[in-house]
Amino acid sequence: MSRFLIAASLSALAVIQPGAAADLSAYKRPLMVPFEGVTTYSPQLATLGKMLFFDPRLSGNKNMTCASCHNPSFGFETPVKTPIGAANTALGRQAPTVLNVAWVSPFFWDGRAPDLETQAAGPINAPAEMNGKLEAAVTEMQKIPDYKKWFEEVFPSKGITEETMLTAIATYERTVVSNWSPFDRWVDGDEKAVSDSAKRGFTLFTGAAGCSACHAGWNFTDNNFHDIGLPGDDIGRYKIDASSASNKYAFKTPGLRNTLYRGPYMHDGSLKSMGEVIDHYESGGVSRPSLDPGMKPFFLTDEERDDLMAFLGSLTAEKQDIPLPTLPN
Repeated sequence: MSRFLIAASLSALAVIQPGAAADLSAYKRPLMVPFEGVTTYSPQLATLGKMLFFDPRLSGNKNMTCASCHNPSFGFETPVKTPIGAANTALGRQAPTVLNVAWVSPFFWDGRAPDLETQAAGPINAPAEMNGKLEAAVTEMQKIPDYKKWFEEVFPSKGITEETMLTAIATYERTVVSNWSPFDRWVDGDEKAVSDSAKRGFTLFTGAAGCSACHAGWNFTDNNFHDIGLPGDDIGRYKIDASSASNKYAFKTPGLRNTLYRGPYMHDGSLKSMGEVIDHYESGGVSRPSLDPGMKPFFLTDEERDDLMAFLGSLTAEKQDIPLPTLPN
């Protein structure tokens, strides 16, 4: 079936022929978490980091955790437009997912943190978010015998410090990986793992719709910044890097794993459903000089929309259990 590209003037129509699906091998998930160039993984270190990730004693009022905004039940995001911070007010941006961050760099929607250790410090110290102070958190944790003992075992020459706490949190976050999905089983050779509709959706995603221009690779992100034409005053990456006008209104491409758990969508949580996300891309977004060249209006039939949704659904793991840790007292 032909697909139609709506010209910018909306007065002329150009036919887009269906594209061939990309090579599935380009989407094969890795079997090992990359720890090259960062602190060496150990289960003890990751366990300490997991405890801290879920420990409210890192926050100023002892009532918030990293998981308050990065909730495992919602794809390590929040199920509201934007998270509620320590001041009981909504934050300006949605919480980016922690899923698969071992393959992500840099961090935050605007890329202001070069590594996970730097990223972890940001929300803890931010008055609007957790309203804590790492220096105070170190003192707090040193009063807890089990924390003190375990940190001295894992970091024998350092014990509990701001650096070792952030290293532990970052190490845990690198182990947060989306489980195998039907799409992964299809990539691995099981032709019955996904429906024919999902296969057609993959052909559309990687072909005529052009989604894979930004959502590439096994985690479906190019780790880059794009202005996709969302309305609003947040200038995104440009506030961090004004070297290029294309950075205006540009935000990090999110990965799409477990995406059906992760609404609402976009950096500002402005799109409630994946259907609204598809509507936005069909519209081509707000026209402005910084708009990514790949953002062009297009038209999907009802069947094509169903196929695209079926494909996106195939990226969601069938089971993702994240047991909560027992915190030391």
